[in-house]
Amino acid sequence: MKAWLLIGGRVIDPANQLDGLADVLVQDGKIVAVGDEAAALAPPDAERVDVRGCVVSPGWIDMHVHLREPGQTAKETIASGTAAAARGGFTSVVCMPNTSPVIDNAGTVALIRQRAAEQARVHVFVAGAISKGLAGEELAPIGALKHAGVVAITDDGHCVQNHELMRRALEYARMFHLPVLDHCQDYSLVNDGVAHEGLWSTLLGLRGWPAVGEAIMVARNILLAELTGCHVHCQHLSSARSVELVREARRRGVPISAEACPHHCVLTDAALAGSEKFWSRDGNDVWGMSGRSDLPQWPAYDTRFKMNPPLRSARDRLAILEAVADGTIEVLCTDHAPHCSFEKDVEFDYAPFGITGLETALPLAIMQFYHSGRMSLSELIKRVTVGPARILQLQKGTLSPGADADITVFDPDREWIFTPESTVSKSRNSPFYGWPLKGQVVMTFVSGQKVYP
Repeated sequence: MKAWLLIGGRVIDPANQLDGLADVLVQDGKIVAVGDEAAALAPPDAERVDVRGCVVSPGWIDMHVHLREPGQTAKETIASGTAAAARGGFTSVVCMPNTSPVIDNAGTVALIRQRAAEQARVHVFVAGAISKGLAGEELAPIGALKHAGVVAITDDGHCVQNHELMRRALEYARMFHLPVLDHCQDYSLVNDGVAHEGLWSTLLGLRGWPAVGEAIMVARNILLAELTGCHVHCQHLSSARSVELVREARRRGVPISAEACPHHCVLTDAALAGSEKFWSRDGNDVWGMSGRSDLPQWPAYDTRFKMNPPLRSARDRLAILEAVADGTIEVLCTDHAPHCSFEKDVEFDYAPFGITGLETALPLAIMQFYHSGRMSLSELIKRVTVGPARILQLQKGTLSPGADADITVFDPDREWIFTPESTVSKSRNSPFYGWPLKGQVVMTFVSGQKVYP
């Protein structure tokens, strides 16, 4: 394998408390050295790359991705989804089990791992289902899934409503040292809601989705984690009350963690009313772009802004930002959920939930947390390296000598525009086309091989 010497970049490795200018030597797929000795140890045939002005970090980890394979390959495939991940700076992704067939048995896990070995541009880890068929009625064979290689279990896209079944799932998962990831949604409260229950759902005539429908399941998970001792990870939190519950539980030492997505850090439910209302109500506060004429435009009821959980109020958004900044939420992920254009090109009520996110997560996170002054780059990178690696027990997220050479190189100040033509995902359901972004991936390395560009 080719050796690489990355010269003069700002190396940020939160796992080793490293933040400074340094060279990085990669050889035989591993990190060999970081610092002054890197150049001295580099073989004569090493490819030298000047990365001055860029940040060199451990490869980013996305622990919440829908690759749609098997069974839904019109939306995405392992090949196209991991190409989007590489372009977005992610070197490892965890694929969710709501495929067709569901990842609820060892055979399907083996199939995905084989296809990933043949087609993936980045590392693909597999999450197995909590319940058979994601039906929430009978436990999947958790032990067999663990032995097949899953790194977690979840019914993502669904939520186990039966508390006794969820308790048993946690007890079994703890026996096999598996974290349980939960999509927190109480069906009886959410019912057929499509938008956050509040001002905009009322004005737009959309069925409301109350924030308490998330918070009540977060509370359930906290109580069961405390009872069983199993680590429970709450997926894509979106509400202020959920944040309060997790913060209090973590103070008491409950084995609970949480993640947030960039779209819930950037957008509010005002976006459903169209760009004119959003920019005048909220967007200028978010972006600091008052008076600019190059802001994207979109109509009311644009289904690209329909997601699960839904975009919430400005108060909820602020609570999510504060929780990520103070470490209550220790993971940022994308919930990359591709859909075919014809599926989204329908009335708002009938469109599927979900947006793509792998290619825009890095600039959105950098803008919201670093350029806004909320967090240092080191703390931000920790949310996409150390955080997910700890929860999933992965030997990733570090530039320590001997570690896999998974590296993300990015320019935090480069400005660019994301367009449908530039995406490498099979789907085009991003709400961020045309947005002025700041921060862009320059190179991505996976096990010492450059996979982007």
